[in-house]
Amino acid sequence: MPKYVLQELPDEMTDGKKVLFPKMQTYTLHDFETVLKHMHTYAGSFSEGSMRAIIDALVQTMKSWMPLGHSIKIDGLGVFSLSLGFNTSKHHHVYIKGINFKPDAELLADMNSEATFDKAETEVKTINKNKMSREERIAKAKAIIEKHGYMTLTDYLVATNLGRSSASRDLANIVADPTSGITTRGSHSHKVWVMLKKMLT
Repeated sequence: MPKYVLQELPDEMTDGKKVLFPKMQTYTLHDFETVLKHMHTYAGSFSEGSMRAIIDALVQTMKSWMPLGHSIKIDGLGVFSLSLGFNTSKHHHVYIKGINFKPDAELLADMNSEATFDKAETEVKTINKNKMSREERIAKAKAIIEKHGYMTLTDYLVATNLGRSSASRDLANIVADPTSGITTRGSHSHKVWVMLKKMLT
């Protein structure tokens, strides 16, 4: 029977509240060849070669159409769409960060009608999303500012892997410390972080 483990989000991601969530315990990764063999048991009238060609055609269709602003919907499976991000090393160049997948409601309902999970015999695990010390985060911020002349909140999120609210609080604490050498300029959506010495000159 499949099992799950309980994980706890770190305090900086939950504003200090204790948040537990179940995560499925994964035992194996089925590679493409294994998937094709399983598919063949459900669609024996098609050869594995034919199914491989169909999947390859789907992949090529996604690669061709999704970067043009199209989402891909497959009935019974779900919708695929692109997730974008900023590449701070290339002056805020926008790139494809990942692919979002929203499963079909009927697919989830069918799986839930048959699935039963047991809790694995393990301790609750805490996700340590941010392993940087405060000094390391300040160093990251200064490196961004030195390179671009300023730093946005998004820059800091990407560099430190903090959540938005946690990053805002962290930057407020850093700015409040005069020894950090970092201050702010502008406000609201136009707020950026710069080196204190640049503000004084």
